[in-house]
Amino acid sequence: MLAKKLVTAQKRGETRALCLGLGMVACSMVMYFFIGITIVPLYTNSVWTTKTNCNVLKTNIKEKVDCSCCEGANDNYPCLEVWVNLNFSGQEVMLYHTEDTRRRNPKCSYIPPKLENATKVKQLIETVAENFRKYQTKTFLCYWDPEGKQTNVILRRLYQPKDLYFPFIWPSLMLIGGILIIVTVKVNQYMSAFSAWKYKTNI
Repeated sequence: MLAKKLVTAQKRGETRALCLGLGMVACSMVMYFFIGITIVPLYTNSVWTTKTNCNVLKTNIKEKVDCSCCEGANDNYPCLEVWVNLNFSGQEVMLYHTEDTRRRNPKCSYIPPKLENATKVKQLIETVAENFRKYQTKTFLCYWDPEGKQTNVILRRLYQPKDLYFPFIWPSLMLIGGILIIVTVKVNQYMSAFSAWKYKTNI
């Protein structure tokens, strides 16, 4: 009777462990799916992939630019334009802070993260413009599109290859853990069946 209870408890434990492993594998697949439709396209759609040297040619601050395309802005805001020279071609192009800057407003090289306070926005724009003016005699790295789809350049990439590794860490660990649990349960079931068969054979 005791042996029967132990076998029943063992089977229940194996079933729960197997369900846990399958659940972990399923969750990891769902996480892979969401990463594939959210983060991966952001990286693949970024065409500014090649580094080059840039020099600041001029900076302009426009007093007011329509901000209807930007979330969180209740009024027009000052707009900073930065034009740079590409050392390898001598071409004069507009510089954007990141890929997202151009998407939000292609008229501005830099857009402050918060646009509610007009005074702070103006001060921040002037500070950034002054920092760029310091680089008029210096060379710095920027990113350009080698395929020529975009004629402008960006200062910093938001989505780089190394950024893809971190989102895949947790689903990968969960997938490996789930597979290990399933394999362990199956091996344990096989060993139990083999032991039972060997015991009957000896009898």
